[in-house]
Amino acid sequence: MANFAVTLVPGPSWDESLAIRDQQAWHAHAAFMDCLVEDGFILLVGPVGDHRQTLHVVEAPDEAEVRRRVGQDPWAQAGLLQIGSIRPWALWLDFRTTGVNA
Repeated sequence: MANFAVTLVPGPSWDESLAIRDQQAWHAHAAFMDCLVEDGFILLVGPVGDHRQTLHVVEAPDEAEVRRRVGQDPWAQAGLLQIGSIRPWALWLDFRTTGVNA
């Protein structure tokens, strides 16, 4: 498995007048994302910069799998979000493998 840094950005159907939790199909999107975390696909996620994009650190065999999984999101299917970038990311230090607890 490889790690990828994936940015997601608003898609053409994003309503700039609404807050994130007020967007169409928020609950379906949130439930989908929770499943990706439970599956171990998403390791970390959160908004970056001006909050117009989110950074997802994911674990997948390849970029095609990242695109496939993200494409299943109800928000991707509705045009509310789209992939901004997918970049391989080599994690050199990872607290999950050191045995050190915060």
